[in-house]
Amino acid sequence: MKLLIQGNNIDVTESINDYVTQKLEKAVKHYQTFTTKVDVHLSVAKNARITDKHKAEVTVYANGTVIRAQEGSENLYASIDLVSDKIARQLRKYKEKINDHKPQASVKTAEILPEKEVDEDLIGDRQVELPPEVIRMKYFAMPPMSIEEAKHQLELVDHDFYMFRNEDTDEINVIYMRNHGGFGVIQPRETNEDNNDNG
Repeated sequence: MKLLIQGNNIDVTESINDYVTQKLEKAVKHYQTFTTKVDVHLSVAKNARITDKHKAEVTVYANGTVIRAQEGSENLYASIDLVSDKIARQLRKYKEKINDHKPQASVKTAEILPEKEVDEDLIGDRQVELPPEVIRMKYFAMPPMSIEEAKHQLELVDHDFYMFRNEDTDEINVIYMRNHGGFGVIQPRETNEDNNDNG
């Protein structure tokens, strides 16, 4: 397993490096047969209004699948502990999925999701801030997949949304977690501009 540790606004000392290595080797110990690379990004926010300044983000590359987790706290070592536990759970869920060989009938996502109670206060102590400009571009290969497969990928990447190429339409879709529970899918629709063009 290849492990890469990077820091932003923080020096990755030998003791930090050793701690991350020890924690993540333990987290992926049972999944090394399909884990090829692990990227760790540690950062400290300089904004005084942010309470959980120390963030640890882990991305695991497993058989072409990306599994990602991120945690923040007031202490870097605590953030590393939290993210290691979370990535171990994500890997266990992924292994269970690939070991489950039962063919499933195609069903709509809305039909298989239980209703969940949602906390009234979704933001908590966090300050809502948008960056002033685009600060990072990402590029991904998008093999065609079903909505059900995209939902599974969303659960692995620890994001609120996941962009994918729909195998039925060959169009780019976005599956996202709804604020009040469940999932939604955004699909493109043709505009009427071409039909209204008189010239």
